[in-house]
Amino acid sequence: MKNTFLLTIILLSQTLWAQKNDSLLIRSIYDEALTNSVSYEWLETLCKKIGSRLSGSPEAEKAVAFTKQIMETEKFDTVYLQEVMVPHWVRGKNESCIVSSEKLGKINLSACALGNSNGTEGKNLTAEIVLVNDFKELAILGEKNIKGKMVFFNKAFDEKLINTFGAYGGCVSYRFNGAVEAAKYGAVAVLVRSMSHENDAHPHTGSMGYQADYAQIPGMAISTKDAENLIQYLKTDSKLKITINLDCKMLGEVLSYNVIGEIKGSKKPNEIIAVGGHLDSWDKGEGAHDDGAGCMHSIEALRILKKIGYQPERTLRVIMFMNEENGLKGALKYAEIAKKSGQTNFAAIESDRGGFTPRGFTFDTDNEKKLATFKTFRKHLEPYGLHFFEKGGSGADVGQLKSLGTNLFGFIPDSQRYFNHHHAETDNFETVNKRELQLGSASIASLIYLLDKYGNEFGL
Repeated sequence: MKNTFLLTIILLSQTLWAQKNDSLLIRSIYDEALTNSVSYEWLETLCKKIGSRLSGSPEAEKAVAFTKQIMETEKFDTVYLQEVMVPHWVRGKNESCIVSSEKLGKINLSACALGNSNGTEGKNLTAEIVLVNDFKELAILGEKNIKGKMVFFNKAFDEKLINTFGAYGGCVSYRFNGAVEAAKYGAVAVLVRSMSHENDAHPHTGSMGYQADYAQIPGMAISTKDAENLIQYLKTDSKLKITINLDCKMLGEVLSYNVIGEIKGSKKPNEIIAVGGHLDSWDKGEGAHDDGAGCMHSIEALRILKKIGYQPERTLRVIMFMNEENGLKGALKYAEIAKKSGQTNFAAIESDRGGFTPRGFTFDTDNEKKLATFKTFRKHLEPYGLHFFEKGGSGADVGQLKSLGTNLFGFIPDSQRYFNHHHAETDNFETVNKRELQLGSASIASLIYLLDKYGNEFGL
């Protein structure tokens, strides 16, 4: 009985000591992030001196060189480039969308080409417009009402949803699949209401897709303000026409790179904890929140851990993925090489939801035991404002590792302002708050530490 009592006291003391050590180390992570961070300055250079970074562009290649230089300057143990072929789509100079009506005259709409869209080869394309709210309504109208016309998909965000990514998920299929679905009924082009809950004059671009079996018709996004205006114009003149003229086109694939840096593990160097964001961005803004912030979060997280002297058991790897926006080629290449390498991709964290105030993390798992263990991390991070530790998706890039059995996590900041800027000209450096960005890096660095220390208890 006496021995049992002593053993209990020893185990309790060890647990309390471990918790104290965790608390002190996480505190040191936040102290470093909030007093010595350089991520905000890195982001300013990325946005202001390099700018938008669409795959295949000169700016994307400058971003590759810049982030590689950061990792080398911070003296990560290994820094290298991973070759990947990426699509090269260009917007061109001409991009117009004009209403013409006997009753209303001519009215310019705030619009932009959707990414990967074909253009009109320098010619005006004019047609009557048909408004639909969803694919079901499109099918009901059918070919007799659609053929030879443009389809306007007016699918608005569900304002009742607190999580704005849920609202985005309810609309994005109209942007990506709208041209295919409309072409089935003979449409000549599509307009899509911008993916935003704000009522403003900024059109939001984003990727669209084609299928070989159907005509590859042009696609444009119109601002939410002009989407509302167009509804009213159609009430005044149901036979009004739209004229679009687009120079955009897809060029051949070009060579680009994922940028990778590592801090070698002391005990399990072949087990990888990866963290990353996508280096490419759409060409309408500066890619500050999408996904410059995620890239800086990721590099800064490793810088912090190195700076405070943390010696990881597992190898920590930061990845700047190329071509998330219109192809996922960087993520697919990384997953392909990871599968062949023999290394264990133990865990991967993605930051691709902007540089806003951290709320927590999601864990992409169906294993209830793992999920329960993950939720215990809340007690370590709740003092720093992180409360959301739930089952959910991770991200488009690290998600490609799921088939390898990698434990996948997504960084979750506050979402209320994200779609003000997503894929729009307003996604600029000035919209990022320095302290919020620093807190994001600290949050991710803390999760990396907890995964490294408690991975075995996770059953990972």
